[in-house]
Amino acid sequence: MALDDLAANETSGLVCAHHHLYSALAPGMPAPPRTPASFRDILELVWWRLDRALDLEMLEWSAKLGALEAIESGTTAIVDHHESPNAIEGSLDVIANACAEVGVRVNCSYGVTDRHGKESAQRGLEENRRYLASGGTGMVGVHATFTCEPDTLLAASELAQNYGVGVHIHVAEGTDDLQANDRLKDLSRDDWLLVHGVHLEDDHGLNGCIVHNPRSNMNNSVGYAAPHRLGLPIALGTDGIGAAMLEEFRIAYARLREHDVAATPELPWSWLETGYRIIPEAVNDRVTWSHGPIDPWRLAFQTNIKPQLVEIDGEVVYTEGELTRADAMEIRTKAAEQAQRLFAKLENMV
Repeated sequence: MALDDLAANETSGLVCAHHHLYSALAPGMPAPPRTPASFRDILELVWWRLDRALDLEMLEWSAKLGALEAIESGTTAIVDHHESPNAIEGSLDVIANACAEVGVRVNCSYGVTDRHGKESAQRGLEENRRYLASGGTGMVGVHATFTCEPDTLLAASELAQNYGVGVHIHVAEGTDDLQANDRLKDLSRDDWLLVHGVHLEDDHGLNGCIVHNPRSNMNNSVGYAAPHRLGLPIALGTDGIGAAMLEEFRIAYARLREHDVAATPELPWSWLETGYRIIPEAVNDRVTWSHGPIDPWRLAFQTNIKPQLVEIDGEVVYTEGELTRADAMEIRTKAAEQAQRLFAKLENMV
């Protein structure tokens, strides 16, 4: 990690290369109407219900809670992928402003989809355009190829090129998206984030950076991506399960080691460092950990290390267990209130 004067117990700020900050309110949510029997069921019965229930007030406090949890984990930069089909307009500003208030860096995108009709897809494209045109740091978001028509995928690709950014898209996460490589091979570029890639063929022909989310893939029972087989740069994300990137590194190593007993922690550590290609400013942030030295072999097995001090862009944003920019207790209290509103909506959702 790039800071020249790092002490033995210091690193640059960590990067979560794929997050869903809207999911920070999800813990404790009501059970789905029936037990999911497949990944598609998980989407339809859990996450697609949750994103339809969101409003901007819920989103504000969910993003603040997610940003708080990130900083408490030594993560100073988040690449967020958002969807709230009943609260699209202005949603990316809500996320960006919430993260700025807490102090974490964020790259925002809205996940365009045709699931809710063409008009909704156009509104998603427009939210990406509006946010980027206003100077927001972000990408153009797309949910996945299996929920988008060809013209929507093309429009998202062209919009991203117009603003000199990449596309942030779930790719071949489950078997519903097996045609992703065929549908994207003439569109993808080096600046795209290809999230998951579990079911991509080795010779997929896509361009971009794979974002590996091992805990989410195991939780959703979609299989192991073995991302190093795909021939592209690899970064690590959480897919919305917090932003504790040292923990995600450990999980990535354990899952890799199960796949290949000769694998070493240096490989998933390199995936963690790829996040600096996406948000390069984070390499100049500083995290002081409870103990060191910091090296992949120690961290793969040392699970009780915690941040003591977090500096972002030269400003101390976390010290002695407390945020400096915002009130953590207020964030947790307000987020809990919004979670109850969300849960009530889910309980009453048809």
